[in-house]
Amino acid sequence: MRAMEIAYFATGCFWGAERRYWKIDGVTNTSVGYMGGTIANPSYEAVCTGATGHAEMVCVEFDPAIVTYRRLLEEFWTMHDPTSLNAQGGDIGTQYRSAIYTTTPEQMAEALATRDLYQNALTADGIGPIVSEILSSTGVVYYLAEEYHQKYLAKNPNGYDCHSSTGTAFPQGANI
Repeated sequence: MRAMEIAYFATGCFWGAERRYWKIDGVTNTSVGYMGGTIANPSYEAVCTGATGHAEMVCVEFDPAIVTYRRLLEEFWTMHDPTSLNAQGGDIGTQYRSAIYTTTPEQMAEALATRDLYQNALTADGIGPIVSEILSSTGVVYYLAEEYHQKYLAKNPNGYDCHSSTGTAFPQGANI
């Protein structure tokens, strides 16, 4: 049995981000939850007040023999607007911030390198600076969101999916 890896991404509302990740070949499981806040076991209602400091997060389990972390990062950078501080479209608040929580030093290096590559593409398109947090997940607890949020768009295929892309493609063929 191959070893799976875990990645954490926040791109605004977690419903649409989770669906984008579960559709990628090599992603073996996804869930949605909360990270980066100040209280244990936050509820969705508490997170939505902004008082807990948590971000809506997608946990992605993947097989690195099938899909690379870089491919997951490319999806992250282009599925939302990483230049928008604490908002994605009509979703406004710190829980909708853009963030990556890395699980290994290699993930950290790749997240930073792809950020720089994507920033160059954004700058060429006249778009401002990336404001995404890129932090280690060490010591940061991932709290699973309530059951009704899990695979929400599988249960509600026409449900809310707010993502505000910049429209800038990730540069292909660029080496890190």
